Amino acid sequence: MNDQPRSLASTLFSVGLLIIAMASIQSGASLAKSMFPIVGAQGTTTLRLVFASVIMLLLRPWRAKLTAKSLRTVIVYGMALGGMNFLFYMSLRTVPLGIAVALEFTGPLAVAIYASRRAIDFLWIALAAVGLLLLIPTGATTAGIDLVGAGYALGAGVCWALYILFGQKAGADNGVQTAALGVMIAALFVAPIGIVHAGAALLTPSLIPIAIGVAILSTALPYTLEMVALTRMPARTFGTLMSIEPAVGALSGLLFLHEYLSLSQWMAILCIILASVGATMTMGSSAKPAVAAD
Repeated sequence: MNDQPRSLASTLFSVGLLIIAMASIQSGASLAKSMFPIVGAQGTTTLRLVFASVIMLLLRPWRAKLTAKSLRTVIVYGMALGGMNFLFYMSLRTVPLGIAVALEFTGPLAVAIYASRRAIDFLWIALAAVGLLLLIPTGATTAGIDLVGAGYALGAGVCWALYILFGQKAGADNGVQTAALGVMIAALFVAPIGIVHAGAALLTPSLIPIAIGVAILSTALPYTLEMVALTRMPARTFGTLMSIEPAVGALSGLLFLHEYLSLSQWMAILCIILASVGATMTMGSSAKPAVAAD
């Protein structure tokens, strides 16, 4: 008789964890943008992942039991994570945070639609397409986003899709330890780019506290919370809640970076959110949604 209240309490607890994770990721992205003038997006990604790797050692990733096959999966998972972070930060140089998150969200949206493949998915595809069209300038006098920055954000979405597909396989046996291994591999993958770009500026003392804050807010805390939440709630509920992340990103950009969006841009974000929610609600029962954004 107590199973239902206990289940409800567990779900509500997981919802709280997920909301905290989303707010943490987007506030971390806002903080990271303050580092761009000194070390660029490349150096910022490197510092975030390096410090996150150190923090994630608390999860004792060396205890993960890996075979040769699972190690290859974890390596691809980590490289996808590194590429997702790197390309997302590159997009933030010229694209507002909320729009970058919305464009990046096309990756998990594509995975959700592929997992379902029902006729109604054409509606979600159409909604996402409308959202993308609203973000792309259609004429010389039409205000729009920087296309190079948009390309980076869409590239981050591709990496996010790979991250989901390989993360599900990699995380099946080792859970949060897989997340720790993935962050470490991502750091090794991205670090050479950041070192070449920023050089000695990466050692600027004033950046260290900010970089640690970004690593905690954008990686260590939300990745762990999302992994815990996913094990405690239905996949559809998880995916539906994750779908509001573009709106969380837009609000974070507004509050912390003073990035004001036009009505058409807010409508574009809404279209992508609705497409993501719809695709999540109609996906197959065995499908699992994305974990860990940006």
